[in-house]
Amino acid sequence: MFFAGVVLYGVILNLKEVSLREALLEKGITEVKDVRLIVDRKNYRIELYSGKLLIKTYKAVFGKNAGTLKISAEDNVTPIGNYKICAVDSNSKYHKFLHLNYPNEQDAAEALKQSYINNDEFNAIVLADNKDECPPEETKLGSALGIHGIGTYDAIFKNLPFSFNWTNGSIAVSNENIDELFSIVKIGTPVKITY
Repeated sequence: MFFAGVVLYGVILNLKEVSLREALLEKGITEVKDVRLIVDRKNYRIELYSGKLLIKTYKAVFGKNAGTLKISAEDNVTPIGNYKICAVDSNSKYHKFLHLNYPNEQDAAEALKQSYINNDEFNAIVLADNKDECPPEETKLGSALGIHGIGTYDAIFKNLPFSFNWTNGSIAVSNENIDELFSIVKIGTPVKITY
């Protein structure tokens, strides 16, 4: 009974959310140009910008581990840094998936300095980064991180009125919200993750 009440309260809160189309109308623009995303871990949100203009804010959740330094594929930390979308997947178990180029050259340099990865792993990550490709998954840092939907349990998780971090380090939004982001985000879109 309590859980049902919590979800119902979340449904009521979500009724206030405006669509991307409505947000564009409110800003007096018809399209989003120079798209960039700022992921604010402290406030559990993703901010969508068109150039310097904030268009819309999305509720988001992150990795199970609240740490700020990602040192392995299994640590469940959402990394902090400047990334970009390196691939898009419309057929994901999480509805849709926008892959981030984590780890990038900066992450690899720090990991090598701290001896989390070896020279071969460092070189493989740097090579992928220089080619604007997604990094290899075979390194200790992993690479299967991105922005994705919730998938099957969307109706429950999107309606929680509190933030419940459950991912492997990726950033999760509702299925409807990943649909909106998927419609405007392209390969190369910059994504800044802050804390």
